Amino acid sequence: MKLYFSPGACSLSPHIVLHEAGIVAEYQQVDTHTKAMQGGGDFRTVSPKGTVPTLQLDDGEILTEGPAIVQYLADLKPGAKLAPANGSMARYRLQEWLNYIGSEVHKTFAPMFSPAATDDSRTKQRELLAPKFDFLNGALGGKNFLMGETFTVADAYLFTILCWTIPTGIDLAPWPVLKAYYGRIAPRPAVRAALKEEGLIP
Repeated sequence: MKLYFSPGACSLSPHIVLHEAGIVAEYQQVDTHTKAMQGGGDFRTVSPKGTVPTLQLDDGEILTEGPAIVQYLADLKPGAKLAPANGSMARYRLQEWLNYIGSEVHKTFAPMFSPAATDDSRTKQRELLAPKFDFLNGALGGKNFLMGETFTVADAYLFTILCWTIPTGIDLAPWPVLKAYYGRIAPRPAVRAALKEEGLIP
């Protein structure tokens, strides 16, 4: 199994999940702008989408899109309890969170990383993120994780996106519950292992 990733991108989420689940994998770094793979090769020959994360299974099959990948990984190791059982209401709640993070939070951050972004456009995106952070801050009240007291793949995804507050200059202080949540996840051994392997921490 091989994960194609770009340091600090949304591919950090399945990278964390692989460690949380105890799954051994290879890692191939990709430049998402040039589509070149570290060591040579055009990433589009692996995945025509040219986006990370991309997971290559042992039989050569390719799986793309972060929410799909993290659920696949969780289902490989049900004992790690990174996702509720398929068909349960809890599983649909997990998918609800993954979809919200992807469509509302992730996609609102994305324009700030565009080379064409201006100070004004970044300010606008920060304004659009504020009510989403308000919602998350409230939803996490009285809970350690999105699904309650158990860390799931949704937390790996949300943590990854919250890491983007640092390069975009967003202070989480106005959302103390969300800030504390970020602080709880950052020291997890699996999280630190993934961050270190991507060169994001010493």
